[in-house]
Amino acid sequence: MATTIEQIHIESLHLEGTEPLAVSFEPFNLPASNQRLLGPPHPPDTVSPFALRLTEQDVSPSLESIVDIIKNLQESERIFTKKLARHGTLLFRGLPIHNAEDFSKFAHAFGYKPHEIIGIVVDRPLLAPNVAPANEAPKEVLIYSHNESPQVPHAPEYIFFYGHRAPKSGGESPISSSLELFNRAQQEIPEFITEITEKGILSKVVYKTEKQYQGGSSLRQAFGKEILDGDDEDTKRRKIESQIARYGRGKYTTWEWTDDGLILTHRLPVIRTQPGTNLPTLFTGLAAYWKRMQVDADARKNVTQQLYGDGTVIPEKYLAHLARITDEIRVLHSWQEGDVLVYDNIIAQHGREPWQGEQSDRVVLASLFDGDSVPGAYGYGDWAQVVQALD
Repeated sequence: MATTIEQIHIESLHLEGTEPLAVSFEPFNLPASNQRLLGPPHPPDTVSPFALRLTEQDVSPSLESIVDIIKNLQESERIFTKKLARHGTLLFRGLPIHNAEDFSKFAHAFGYKPHEIIGIVVDRPLLAPNVAPANEAPKEVLIYSHNESPQVPHAPEYIFFYGHRAPKSGGESPISSSLELFNRAQQEIPEFITEITEKGILSKVVYKTEKQYQGGSSLRQAFGKEILDGDDEDTKRRKIESQIARYGRGKYTTWEWTDDGLILTHRLPVIRTQPGTNLPTLFTGLAAYWKRMQVDADARKNVTQQLYGDGTVIPEKYLAHLARITDEIRVLHSWQEGDVLVYDNIIAQHGREPWQGEQSDRVVLASLFDGDSVPGAYGYGDWAQVVQALD
């Protein structure tokens, strides 16, 4: 595809114990199925993902050299953070990243604070510092486009994905703009935008003592970080409730204990604003929720429920329309082994396509981070502003 994208040149830096080494990243184009120009409200000629690779050099830089230079650029100019705020998603290709430890070093070089997931709904065992599998759901399961953690108040701002192993067919990661999704929805289904602005959503999530589906989490994985094996039932509940309180949502987060777990209900904004621009973004998994109900209703229909903030049902026609827009504005990233995708989670959505072959043919790792601030409120309800989780 023909696009004009600027080159990022990194001047020579002297690294202790080595000769001075010039390291440059150059933008490159991907196939049209994997990269597109974003529509309004993005500036003209904004491409996503913004793809970067190392320029050809006589000496291949080490991971340590690359990490050092990324740290320097982020500390001095925040250049990659600025690129993420514009493009939504960055692709790094051809880096010397070969395992979870390498990936962890690379992701931490950007200087963000590791995100603590409170109320995790999927099983993510730790593989390296702040690195876990992206999602271990069966390969046949479609994980449709969504922002990360839209069903809970405290979501990460930045998501790093590392493609350790890529299948021969399928397994792509969708990329789309939440800013563009809002812009289209405002034009095409303005009545929905009005309703969702005024009401927000009630997100009801069921957590049970045992996992409810393959790749899902248990209640203890979600909220039991302080639970000890010898704790009695009252102590366990008290510790779980103290974790829920860390969301900082007061009366807008409630829960009900059941015989085998609890039902957690949040009143949340679907529309939030991008820090720095105040542009409205549809921060949501509503289209993914609707898609899942079409193909997997029996298996997971009781895990998550999304309603308007007043408890009424969101008309299916709006959810289907969000999915139609998403299909039109997304691309599918075809993984090459070693690729790293970085998403600004406030303005970009991701997902996972099914793939052919074995479950082990696709291995993608994830690392989640918080930004300097949380998205702003859109509208005037005091429920519309999320906050950072309490320490």
